Amino acid sequence: MQIDKKIDFIIEDSTSERIDNYIATKFPELSRSLIKKLIDDKQVTVNSNNIKPSYHVKKNDKITLVIPKPKSIDLSPSPIDIEILYEDDDIVVVNKPAGMVVHPAPGHYENTLVNALLYHCKNLSSINGFLRPGIVHRLDKDTSGVMIAAKNDKAHQRLICQFSQRETEKIYFGIVCGKISPKTPGYIEMPIGRHPVHRKKMSVYSKKGRDAITTFQVIKEYEIFSLLKIQIKTGRTHQIRVHLAHLGHPIIGDTEYGSSKNNRELSDKVSRQMLHAFSLTILHPITNEKMTFRAKLPDDMRNLLLTGGKK
Repeated sequence: MQIDKKIDFIIEDSTSERIDNYIATKFPELSRSLIKKLIDDKQVTVNSNNIKPSYHVKKNDKITLVIPKPKSIDLSPSPIDIEILYEDDDIVVVNKPAGMVVHPAPGHYENTLVNALLYHCKNLSSINGFLRPGIVHRLDKDTSGVMIAAKNDKAHQRLICQFSQRETEKIYFGIVCGKISPKTPGYIEMPIGRHPVHRKKMSVYSKKGRDAITTFQVIKEYEIFSLLKIQIKTGRTHQIRVHLAHLGHPIIGDTEYGSSKNNRELSDKVSRQMLHAFSLTILHPITNEKMTFRAKLPDDMRNLLLTGGKK
């Protein structure tokens, strides 16, 4: 079988974590469904032995992970207008608009960021599978801002290492419900995992939560909301939204985690969650140059701040 990537590594820390969970943490670019499929297809071995997803890894275990060559699929390049912040032979950085899905999924193969990128730059890395070419990290559909994609596998793998080892710097701006009490710490360290009841949601009350760290500072307070500058040290699904909602200050317009009175009052003024990935700092995967990319605050967030939430 032709393979796209073969990865060998040894468990160096003392742990008894399930292998599917361990791989998902070590390689966040791989979806959990792909990891499960790789294990079921015997493309993951431990000490040269086939295992089940429930296998618990141990220190000194040698893991071999084989990612098959991506299947061909007619992902249509789409002439979608997308703001390119930076581009060279190895990476492309875009300002993803709110409302755009990052990558195709079953039943949704058009009008995604991937479709737009395929039209713009033709070649993208294949390491993340045939549905997610080039995708190194993700933003929620209704979160706008800076995203980076890889044009080749070498750049992709090096970027993934930076993200997984927390060597990148990500800064967001978010508009949250209410005024932040001076006593509220600007540091949130609470594990995040699947909600114990609502499985499509994330929660700080998950029994299998993973470490998650969010920091923030208040930029300006308004009558019923506040503008925050937010940094994340980890990249858990819905991390910012979950952490701030837990504090009692959900992101304005977040219909999944934001149920406060102020959020309901502003529901007619916003059409999505007021969260924007403002900047991303990386080391260029080939030249090792430190680079920072920024995307200006979108109009819908600017307008809300200008009006202060008033009619």
